[in-house]
Amino acid sequence: MKPHRIRMTHNLLLNYGLYKKMEIFRSPRAQFEDLTRFHIDDYINFLRTITPDNVQEYSKAMARFNVGDDCPVFYGLYEFCQISAGGSIAAAVKLNNREADIAINWAGGLHHAKKTEASGFCYVNDIVLAILELLKVHPRVLYVDIDVHHGDGVEEAFYTTDRVMTLSFHKFGEYFPGTGDIRDIGAGAGKYYALNFPLRDGLDDDSFLAIFKQVLSNVMAFYRPTAIVLQCGADSLAGDRLGCFNLSLRGHSGCVDYVKSFNVPLLMLGGGGYTIRNVARCWTYETAVALETEISKDLPYNEYFEYFGPDYTLEVQPCNMENKNTPEYLQKTTCVLLENLRNIAGGAAPSVAMTHCNMPVVSSKEEMEPEDADKRTSPTFNDRRIICDEEMSDSDDDDNRRDEQNYGEVPESVNQNKRDYNGAEVIGREEGVPESAPER
Repeated sequence: MKPHRIRMTHNLLLNYGLYKKMEIFRSPRAQFEDLTRFHIDDYINFLRTITPDNVQEYSKAMARFNVGDDCPVFYGLYEFCQISAGGSIAAAVKLNNREADIAINWAGGLHHAKKTEASGFCYVNDIVLAILELLKVHPRVLYVDIDVHHGDGVEEAFYTTDRVMTLSFHKFGEYFPGTGDIRDIGAGAGKYYALNFPLRDGLDDDSFLAIFKQVLSNVMAFYRPTAIVLQCGADSLAGDRLGCFNLSLRGHSGCVDYVKSFNVPLLMLGGGGYTIRNVARCWTYETAVALETEISKDLPYNEYFEYFGPDYTLEVQPCNMENKNTPEYLQKTTCVLLENLRNIAGGAAPSVAMTHCNMPVVSSKEEMEPEDADKRTSPTFNDRRIICDEEMSDSDDDDNRRDEQNYGEVPESVNQNKRDYNGAEVIGREEGVPESAPER
């Protein structure tokens, strides 16, 4: 989960020239008030206070907020959360203002974080914060999760509302986080608005695309969302260090292409992915899919070229895993989900009374020079954060280059790399990204 994944993706995008086809936006960091729109104050205060130097003083708080073990404390933890969440919130704002049809934050998608605690390498749930932003304008938001793990934090946040429908395709059964049973359907006003498709090991492209398209087409026809959030966790790809599916880029990116085909404002986010060369391949290719641009299967030379050996192609090949998802099981599960849709009271998409609110007028002085750097800036000021082509570089300073003799998954020297990871495809990168982020 270290920012190195994003650096590799960004560098590959630059060398493919994809950055020329999109607007690259450096978002403001999420502030305390932004983060506490979902998380409780005590938890966010804890995140901005805790450091590796004072963990002994916060042992009880660490237990309370589930920090430690798979959610370790590291230097720059709070800034990491601000940057990740800030990118997703800014992306949602772009969609709300109709300044983009598709917005991407590959450093987002941290779907396990809960209102009061960290979980599964996720500290702040940027997805929930982005959806809350979208709900200011959109009456119905659909959340779709293709990470190998269940999107439990997002489902839990919207479990009792019909304003958000959650749809998660994930491995189920003695597998983290242990939630996402097909019988988990929501509660109260949100009953039947949580859809879970529990899957078994070895899921392949054809099986996945068939169920994905069948379920999503019915969801779209019934729910008629006005915005979609798609979590593109790459740990569902074949060969992932923590995953157990057998998807190639065709199967994974096919979901992106199908969601895009509905022409609904779309927010694309990252998530899991622990074989980092495949994460960079996947998110680069899916950026190209979003841009409707064909790119070569042969990788262009880039700063991380040796990571992609021995074939040096964009492909992620499936292996010879047995697909334990039988056609009978998949069809039976699909029928249950479609029946849940039919059970929703009224048999139609929920309507919401929306009230138009005029945006406050911002003076030109405020646009140019915000008085308080910690406060949210105006849209006009934010637009000045668009990264120009001159800032794009396909290499770093010589002093910061990695040792060319380091090969393998993640050379230790990378941990000392001082580059920031402003991303061409990533809405919301700030300078000074922390060096150490939790690693799944």
